[in-house]
Amino acid sequence: MNHRIKKPHKLLGADGSLLEAGWATKLIMEYNPLDIKADKIRIKEWDYYGIVDSNGYAFSLTVADSRYMGLCNANFYDLNKGKKHSYITPIPVPMGKMNMPTDSSEGDITVNKKFCSVSITHENGGRRLTGHYKKCPIHGELDFDIFLHNYSGDTMVIATPWEDDKKAFYYNQKINCLPAEGYVNFDGNVHVFNPDKDFATLDWGRGVWTYDNTWYWSSGNGVIDGKLFGFNIGYGFGNTTAASENMIFYDGKCHKLDRILFDIPKNIMQPWHILSSDGRFDMRFQPIYDNRNIYSAGIISQDSHQVFGKFYGDAVLDDGTRLHLDGLTAFAERVRNRY
Repeated sequence: MNHRIKKPHKLLGADGSLLEAGWATKLIMEYNPLDIKADKIRIKEWDYYGIVDSNGYAFSLTVADSRYMGLCNANFYDLNKGKKHSYITPIPVPMGKMNMPTDSSEGDITVNKKFCSVSITHENGGRRLTGHYKKCPIHGELDFDIFLHNYSGDTMVIATPWEDDKKAFYYNQKINCLPAEGYVNFDGNVHVFNPDKDFATLDWGRGVWTYDNTWYWSSGNGVIDGKLFGFNIGYGFGNTTAASENMIFYDGKCHKLDRILFDIPKNIMQPWHILSSDGRFDMRFQPIYDNRNIYSAGIISQDSHQVFGKFYGDAVLDDGTRLHLDGLTAFAERVRNRY
């Protein structure tokens, strides 16, 4: 239970299976897609950036290469009005040509398509997200230029296998507490992010997934008593017997949690209860906006609820210090993917 990986080494063995399952605070195992022995069409690689600010707005950018399908999607949310401005660019059958970096700390991403131009570049002190989506019959123009300042503290890293497929694995890093500075301009409406109180999470994922999976994930960031605070909780990402991905981050240090349960009511907009098995994360989550996505195209389908809302409750650090959340805006989601 909660095995910590401490020494750097290759992620996969000669047979393509995960060499060591567990968790770490840095991306210390070497990922190389050439080491994968599974069918290459099963490889999934993505970078997801999510910013939830203190005034009821959110922005996300996803670039993904899942071999037989790719995407470059941006979303801007006005949570106060319950509106989403969605910009979707599918990339058919990229098969690795998007050149997704093998490490989150280096390697830039560039996407240039008919309706969009997006780049993620590493610069001194952080990384920059820039993009332009052209006006079309579905939506107006979107421009963004956001600089995410580096966060030097601990991060969440997990490596998990799947019980029913030896060659399937999930290698994932969540970087919380990235101060966000810059703007989003959607059709002439400009929203500015303040790095003193607005923060991003990077979800960096690489792996080979099985066909049908349901996961639960939540992430939030803020400031408590003048110090950066964040959390990452979730389950459903393969066999997590060796370790969960549940962590609290405070003043640059991680505090490992045990198992988490999302108690979601039948009416998803009613309050949720999210509780860790060790009692150190005990939250009431009050939904504000349900970003519902559902589609089906033959054998490929998704049914997801990414719910934005406010967290109320307590998070307890390793030394017993109790941090109280009184309305921190963040998201929690339940997603089923068949792809």
